[in-house]
Amino acid sequence: MKKSVFKILNIVAFSIATLSLSNCGSDEPGIIVTPPESEVIQNLQSGVMSGNLEENFTLSSSTIYNLSSSFIVQSGVTFTIPAGTRIQAANGGTSVYIAVLKGGKIDIQGTSSNPVFMTSASGNPGDWGGLTICGDATTTAGVDAEAEVGGFIYGGTNDTDNSGSINYLIIKGTGAQINADSQYNGVSLYAVGSGTSISNVAVINGSDDGFEFFGGTVSASNLYLENNEDDSIDWTEGWSGTVNNAYISNTISGFSTVFEGDKQNNNPKFNNITAVSTVGGTALQFKLQSGGTITGLSLAGYDVSIDMKDGGALTNVLIDGVAANPLLSYTNTPNVTASDFTWVNSNVSIPTSILQGAVTGKVTLDASVSYKLNSSYIVQDGGELVIPAGTKIEARNGGTGVYIAVLKGGKIDIQGTAANPVVLSSASGTAGDWGGLTICGDATTTAGVDAEAEVGGFIYGGTNDADNSGSIKYLVIRGTGAQINSESQYNGISFYAVGSGTTIENISVIDGADDGVEFFGGSVSASNIYLENNEDDSVDWTEGWNGTLTNTYISHSVSGFSTAFEGDKDNKNPKFINLTAISTVGGIGLQFKKTSGGTITNIWLEGYTTNIDMKDGGALENVIIDGVAASTTAEYKTGTKVDVSTWSWKSAGL
Repeated sequence: MKKSVFKILNIVAFSIATLSLSNCGSDEPGIIVTPPESEVIQNLQSGVMSGNLEENFTLSSSTIYNLSSSFIVQSGVTFTIPAGTRIQAANGGTSVYIAVLKGGKIDIQGTSSNPVFMTSASGNPGDWGGLTICGDATTTAGVDAEAEVGGFIYGGTNDTDNSGSINYLIIKGTGAQINADSQYNGVSLYAVGSGTSISNVAVINGSDDGFEFFGGTVSASNLYLENNEDDSIDWTEGWSGTVNNAYISNTISGFSTVFEGDKQNNNPKFNNITAVSTVGGTALQFKLQSGGTITGLSLAGYDVSIDMKDGGALTNVLIDGVAANPLLSYTNTPNVTASDFTWVNSNVSIPTSILQGAVTGKVTLDASVSYKLNSSYIVQDGGELVIPAGTKIEARNGGTGVYIAVLKGGKIDIQGTAANPVVLSSASGTAGDWGGLTICGDATTTAGVDAEAEVGGFIYGGTNDADNSGSIKYLVIRGTGAQINSESQYNGISFYAVGSGTTIENISVIDGADDGVEFFGGSVSASNIYLENNEDDSVDWTEGWNGTLTNTYISHSVSGFSTAFEGDKDNKNPKFINLTAISTVGGIGLQFKKTSGGTITNIWLEGYTTNIDMKDGGALENVIIDGVAASTTAEYKTGTKVDVSTWSWKSAGL
C-alpha cells in the first residue's frame, strides 16, 4: 500500500511540475522529482539487511551489516558487496538468509587481503540459512522448478545464464534445518549458469552442505571447506560444471561425506581435490545414477574412500583416468594444501577479543567485535568502561571466577538501544554459569563507609548520595548467580551503595540462580525492569536502600524460587511505582522482614500462593500499598499491568 501511495504522490508531483513548466518561459529551470527511498534501502543505509531488494544497491565496506531476517535480491536487480564488507547474521535459523532470485545478480568483490564475510556472531553450525542463488540454466527438475529452500523458482534453458560474480568470500555458521529432509547450505546454487563466476570461497562450520549444486552449469575454483556436517560438496539434478582446486578438512566426527553425487550423471569435473580427516568417515559417495570425473585426488584419514551407494556402477566415476576403486585409499601427494588458503586462515572470523583483567583508564568496546569474558574484568577507581549499542559479551561458564565489577570511583557506560541492546550472557544462558555485574558506589549505607561486599570483597559506601557510577541503558543479562558459599551468591546486577547520579533504565535479567537485582544501601533508582525466572528473589534490597523502581515486570514460570520481592533490614522507604509480578507456579509474591518496608503504587500480583508475607512479625504499616497498609489477604489485582508487549529488547540477542 505504501508503494502505491508513493507512486500516486510522485505522479501528482510530476503533473504539477509539468503544468508549471507549460506556463513558464523556456528559461525556467526544470523540476526534478526524487522518488522516496524504500524501507529496505533506508535499513541498508543504517546497517540493517532485511526484506526484498528491488533496486540496484552497493554496500559500504566501512559498515558492519546486521542480517536480521531474509534478504532477497529480486529479478533484474544487482546487489554489490565490496571488498572487506562484513555481514553478521542473526542467530535466526531458517528465517535468516540471503537469496538471489532467478534474473537477479550478486557481485561479491572481495580480495585476498580483504575478503567479504558472512557469518553469525558465534559462527556455530545452523545459526542461519546461508547464501542461495537461483538461475536460468537447465536442470533435470525442469523449467521454473521450486527449490526446497524458500520455495524459490529456478531453472530454464539458458546454460550461459549469468547470476553474478563471487570472489573471496568467507561464510560461516550456516545450514539451518528446515525440516527432517531439508536444510539450508553454505552456498546453494540452483540452476546457476556458466556465465556466473565463483572463485576463492570458504565455507566453515555448516550444519549441512558447504556447496550444493542443483543442476546448472556453473563452475567454481579455489574452495576451502572446513567442518561442514553433511557433505562438503553435494550435487544433483544433472549439474555439469567443474570444481578446480578444493581443500576439504574434517576434524569433527559425525559428518556425512566429502562428496555426495545424486541423480542423473552429467559428468561434472573435479580437478585437484584434497580432503583430510582426523576423525575417519566416508570420503566420496555416489548414488545409483550419479558420477563424475576426478583428476588430482588426494585423500587422507578416511575410513572409506569410495562408497558406490545403491549399487551404482564404478565406471560412472573416473579417477585419474580409470574407474573408481573402493579398495584404493587415494593417498596421493596433494596438489592443493591448506597453505594455499592463507587468506582464509588469517581472516576466518569476525574479530574476537578476550575481556579479563583491569580497566584503569577509559576503555571503549567495539560492537563489531565478538567478546569473550574469560575471568574477572574489573573497572578500577578512575577507570571507565564504555559498551556501545549492539555489543555482545559471552561469559565463560566459569562460576564465581567470571564477572564484571565496577569499583568505587569507577564508571560503566552501557549505551544500548531498543533496537540494539547490550547483551551479557553465558553461551547456554543457564542459571549460575557466571557472576554477573557488580557496581560499587560512594552513597550511604547502613553498613557504613568503606564496607566490604559479600562478593569479591570489594569496598563500597560513603557519604555522597548523589554519587555517579555511570549509566546503564538497554541491557540484557542472563545465566548469572554463581554460588560463592552456602550463604552468598552473585546476582544478575548487584548495586552496592550506588548513588542517585547513576542512570539505570531498560534492563532485563533472565535465568539467574540468585537475585535478579539487589540493592545494598544507596540511593540509585531504575526504570523499566524485566525480571524472568530468577531463582532467589527478583528484587532484593537491604542496608537502607531508598531509591525508586518505576515499571517493574516480574515473571515466574519455573518453580522453586524464593520471592518476587524481598525487603531486609532498616526501612528507608524505597518506592515502587507500577509493579507487576506474575507466577504460573505459585510461590510467594512480596516478603518483608521485621524492620523492612516500602511504598508501592499501582500493583498487580497474579498466580502466587501468598501475596504478602510479613516475616518475623514485621508490621503491616511498614508497607504502604496504594495509600494504605499492606494486607496479607488482599488479592492485589486492582491495578494496571505493566505493558511489556513493546519491550522487544528484553530478550533480544539471546
